[in-house]
Amino acid sequence: MHHLKSFLKDEEGVGVVEIILILVVLISLVLIFKNQLTSLVNSIFSKIVSQSNSV
Repeated sequence: MHHLKSFLKDEEGVGVVEIILILVVLISLVLIFKNQLTSLVNSIFSKIVSQSNSV
């Protein structure tokens, strides 16, 4: 019984669970806003290319 109580009080795995949840949220946001992110990155790269030619 003592081992069960110590196992339930152990919080070392909480960090891993939090990291996994954060990754799931970030991946979900990227999938939801994929089109907007793609257009934003393309416009940024096109501005970089056009301004690098003038330098």
